[in-house]
Amino acid sequence: MKKSPLPSSVRSLGLVSLFNDAASEMIYPLLPAFLTGVLGVGAVALGALEGVAESLSSILKLLSGRWSDKFHKRKAPTLAGYALSGFARPFMALTGAFWQLFSLRLLDRVGKGIRSAPRDALIADVTPPEMRGRAFGFTRALDHLGAVVGPLLAAGILLLAPGHLRLVFGLAAIPVCGALLILIFGVKDKPGSAKPAQVVKTPLNPTFWRYLFCVFLFTLGNSSDAFLLLRAQSLGVSLAAIPILWAAFHVVKSVTSTPGGRLSDRWGRKKTILTGWIWYALVYAGFAFAADALHVWGLFLAYGIFFGLTEGVERAYVADLVGEEKRGYAFGWYHLAIGIGALPASLIFGAIYQSFGAHAAFLMGAALALTAGIGLAMVKNSEKIEKA
Repeated sequence: MKKSPLPSSVRSLGLVSLFNDAASEMIYPLLPAFLTGVLGVGAVALGALEGVAESLSSILKLLSGRWSDKFHKRKAPTLAGYALSGFARPFMALTGAFWQLFSLRLLDRVGKGIRSAPRDALIADVTPPEMRGRAFGFTRALDHLGAVVGPLLAAGILLLAPGHLRLVFGLAAIPVCGALLILIFGVKDKPGSAKPAQVVKTPLNPTFWRYLFCVFLFTLGNSSDAFLLLRAQSLGVSLAAIPILWAAFHVVKSVTSTPGGRLSDRWGRKKTILTGWIWYALVYAGFAFAADALHVWGLFLAYGIFFGLTEGVERAYVADLVGEEKRGYAFGWYHLAIGIGALPASLIFGAIYQSFGAHAAFLMGAALALTAGIGLAMVKNSEKIEKA
């Protein structure tokens, strides 16, 4: 039986994610080296930067999601958010102090906060329920493909201009322009949703809140991936090889995201997410006991499978549990829960990493993932799943 094509706006949003993430991932894997080698700060400062940035982003996701429900405009905040992030990144090339980089990173994350919930709600709005896993998986796959292209571009620039991290940051502005053009001309709101609507007063259903609590608990053990890059460097992966490692990691994420979404369409969202969380715990335990660079390469590739099993599927589960009239609000809460957990997760992980070593920090992350998995297994879908 021939599969139905994904809606054109979903395909266009996938391309937007590809170009935007190419820009972002030219910078992100080099931030730990830039912070420690150029600006002279340590692991706690890195944890503070990533934790605060992601938490601020997630608070804004709740507000922008609510706004998109009220006015039934998903595209406008999505475009504004991508534009703001694209504006902030090139200026990182000019920073000479930690507070300057901190401010620009916050501005970048503000853009992400404005766009994320409306974008996810737009994908859910225009996609039939039986295709949502594939749709979210597809957009995540192209997002991760961009994260392959970005580090490879960064690696090429560093080969031609060794050590010129600022040049890499400045050139990241180019793919942003492509993302904005595709978004402007290729993405449309769901037909008939242009006029403001009354915000529905009924509460989100109890299953959604139980699921959200499990997501929050998992996030407490899911610190910034920047610590994995620090772990890689400490075990012998060279600075020149870091972008290649990061790109290989995202190849796995990209290749597994669409199949992971399709699996959830057939097998069920909760089972797929639970499998991914258990896999995460095993990989983090592996990072705790890793002894050399070869181990790091294998673990990074295995870690990519976790994203294929969870990222798009978690979003599809939110869309399944909540009707269209409350969807932006629900996605806002989903991202807020992750953001609230991200700050203590990165701060605590950084403190444990610096005080007790990588072994203790990664085992803590694995233990929290297993605890969250037990909680998710106990969640029963007693409420009727709402369809758009």
